[in-house]
Amino acid sequence: MRPVPEFDAKSWLLKALRETAHAMESLLWNLDEDMLDLRPSEDEWSCIELVSHMTEMERRYVERLERIVRLDEPRIAAFDGDSIEPETPLDRTTAFELMDEFGALRRQAAYLLWSLEDGDWDRKGLHPYLGPLTVTQVAREMNEHDLAHLWQLRRLCDAFAAASV
Repeated sequence: MRPVPEFDAKSWLLKALRETAHAMESLLWNLDEDMLDLRPSEDEWSCIELVSHMTEMERRYVERLERIVRLDEPRIAAFDGDSIEPETPLDRTTAFELMDEFGALRRQAAYLLWSLEDGDWDRKGLHPYLGPLTVTQVAREMNEHDLAHLWQLRRLCDAFAAASV
C-alpha cells in the first residue's frame, strides 16, 4: 500500500489563488455585455462593480504582500474594501479590461508567493487594528475574499442567465 501524500496547504492555497481570475472570467463570458452593468437590486453590485471591487482589493493585497516580504515588520495600511473608489471610473472601462487588470495583479501576487521560502510565509506586517499579520494570513484572507465574491458573481450570473431564457 502506497503512503498517502501529506496535504500541502500552501500549494493548495496558491492553486486556489491562481484559479480565481479564470473562474471569474468563465462566469462573465456567458453573459451578454449589456448585462454586466445591471444591478439585480439597488443594494447589490453589478458584475462590473464586483470585478472592479476585486481589482481594487487585489491592488491593496499585492501592496500589502510586497511590503511584508520586502521590509522587516512594516506598518501596513488598513482599508475598508466596501468604500474603495475604483482607480478607473466604471464608465471608462469594461468588465473584461478590469478582468485583465485583476489577472495581472493576481499573477504578480501568485509569483511573489511562489517565490517564498517556507519561513517567509511567517513574515509579519503590523496592521493598525489587527496587530501582526503574516503572509499566510494575508493569502488566506485573499482566498476567503475570492470565495465570497465568486459565489456572489455566480449567483448574479445564474440569475441573469435564467432571466434571458
